[in-house]
Amino acid sequence: MKVDRGLVLAMVLPGLLLAIWLVAGVALLWVTLDAAQRGAIGAAVGPLVETHGVLPFAWWAVAAGLAAWAAQRLYVAHVQPHARLTDATRVLLRDPRAPAIEAPTVAVGDLTGAINALADERRALVENTERLVAEASRGVAEERDQLGALMAELHQSVVVCNLAGRMLLYNGRARSLFRRLSQAPRAMGGSELVGLGRSIFGVIDQALIAHALETVERRIARGEATVTTRFVTGTPAGHLLLVSLAPVRPATRDGALTGYVLLLDDITDDYAQQSRRDGQLLELTEASRASLASVQAALDMLEYPDLGPEDRERFHGVVREEVAAMGQRLAALDAGASQDLMTRWPLQEMLATDLAAAAARQIEAATGRPVAVAEVEADLWINVDSFALIEALSFLGRRLADAFDQTEFRLRLSGAGTRAHLDLIWTGGNVSSETLADWESGPMQIGGERSPLSVRDVAERHGGEVWFERDRGQGPGFFRFLLPLASVELDAAAPLAARPEFYDFDLFAATESTNALDDRPLTELAYTVFDSETTGLDPASGDEIIQLGAVRIVNGKLLRGESFDQLVDPGRSIPEASIPFHGIRPEMVRGQPLIGEVLPAFHAFAEDTVLVGHNVAFDMRFLKLKEDTTGVRFEQPVLDTLLLASVVHPKEESQSLEAIAGRLGVEVRARHSAAGDALTTAQVFLKILPLLGERGISTLGAARAASESSYYARLRY
Repeated sequence: MKVDRGLVLAMVLPGLLLAIWLVAGVALLWVTLDAAQRGAIGAAVGPLVETHGVLPFAWWAVAAGLAAWAAQRLYVAHVQPHARLTDATRVLLRDPRAPAIEAPTVAVGDLTGAINALADERRALVENTERLVAEASRGVAEERDQLGALMAELHQSVVVCNLAGRMLLYNGRARSLFRRLSQAPRAMGGSELVGLGRSIFGVIDQALIAHALETVERRIARGEATVTTRFVTGTPAGHLLLVSLAPVRPATRDGALTGYVLLLDDITDDYAQQSRRDGQLLELTEASRASLASVQAALDMLEYPDLGPEDRERFHGVVREEVAAMGQRLAALDAGASQDLMTRWPLQEMLATDLAAAAARQIEAATGRPVAVAEVEADLWINVDSFALIEALSFLGRRLADAFDQTEFRLRLSGAGTRAHLDLIWTGGNVSSETLADWESGPMQIGGERSPLSVRDVAERHGGEVWFERDRGQGPGFFRFLLPLASVELDAAAPLAARPEFYDFDLFAATESTNALDDRPLTELAYTVFDSETTGLDPASGDEIIQLGAVRIVNGKLLRGESFDQLVDPGRSIPEASIPFHGIRPEMVRGQPLIGEVLPAFHAFAEDTVLVGHNVAFDMRFLKLKEDTTGVRFEQPVLDTLLLASVVHPKEESQSLEAIAGRLGVEVRARHSAAGDALTTAQVFLKILPLLGERGISTLGAARAASESSYYARLRY
């Protein structure tokens, strides 16, 4: 139980003062007496002390106890409430939207009401000011949203960095690319590589970036119009990246570079295809050279007039065999090249409903017949060359309309495993199989233009097929295209947050500090706020981590989209008694990565940041015990919101996460899940930072020193 030193002092002090007062009074009286009086008093008091000496001490003890009780009541009624009221008022001072103060006692009820009234007025003024600022900055917000929308729709990975290599901006394509480049288990991959404030040098060698920047600066100095540069680099995961670097040069800084934009393309597959084609060409050249030599030798022998019939036939056979072999090699090369061309044809991700609507309009324009769109899955995405595919549908529609006067059309698009079925359905007549085959394989002609492609070519361009079917025997006929689904990579670790959280241009002004972290202001540091769920409370006795969750704080902003949330297979049973607390059952962790796979990824996610947690000594103990088996050590500074809250609110009875969140106006969600608790702790930490500043605690070193002085810092795990 936490001991209130002020209360102890208030209770003990009256008794001590009473004792001092009595002793001082007796001593003063004794000094004023002469020897005879002292002797008389000693003779009279001596027998009384022997028989009733305990009574004065008992009388004093009773008086001291009554005084302590009265002091305790006065302290609790008048001193503690004012201290708690002061702490709560500081919260309102820093956060106008903090919850209203509840009066600790009746004695301060009027004062509490007055403070709440002032807070309400201040809240109204702040909200009005924010409304005016929002109206004034609406144009800027629209431009930012337009930039965000543009970045989100780009089909290229874009990363913007400051000169120190810290990421300031990235789009969804970059997030997907970094996920592919990650060496962590797929469930958590990529989160340790991409993030605001994270270094790009974890993926691209710093020396390459420095060389590219030198090249750009030389081109700028020469006054060249194009100052971008490109290079190819490998990644630790074995991928090849084509990197285009463009400088960021604000006009107000005399052209001085403040950062750079990177356009990233994963060319691993293209390089492999090119290498394969080069190998095939080299193999064809070497084999053809040998075949041509054999053919030439055979032809030379055939020119001899005295060559016998058997020898002449044998040399003719050599020519035929070598020519046939050369033909086979050329056919194989042609087939491979055609397949490469098919796979490299630019396909675009498209919503099925959009494709069906566009195709219906085009078929109606080509045939003059209405087209119904039915049975199209709303959330289905496909990967198509929409122009060529719609042209093929229009061509087939026109052929059917020319063949039948009463043809009605319907479009149907549905998923089929890893593929999609696009059906052009018609009613009104039958067509022979020979005619249908001719339509599929012959060149398409729409209006006065003739295409070199056939309907089957379009299907094969998508890596699929096209064929004719009928619904339920003699039902309506339809052409069916087999199409690829869009391979949209979703981040399973956490849903992407609102788009503005991907932007923090204030980091352009950041530079690498040469000072120790303890001297750095708290507001300038990056933080990883984390929490763990475990099988039990005793790591030394075999309890294990079953979930790790974390979010990042960069430049004073909580980045909800840059999160880490991973279940862990503990390699042991989960006690039934612990399941109601964290809600994680054995089947949920079965097949999940082991802690040896998860901790390296989490270490990379938290690199170059200060770790923050609530009652974090417990979580750090689990991480510490895994150092020898995983080789992962978390050596960065650590802050604890429990200790920090006890520094800014020393008079509060409870420093639980729920109690602190309630005082600071933070909504608690998904309690006792690692990700939920990490998010709540991060919001609490951001609320505590300005309260620390009011107490003169503005650097990391000062925060750590203040934490060490807390009563709760004596707890050990």
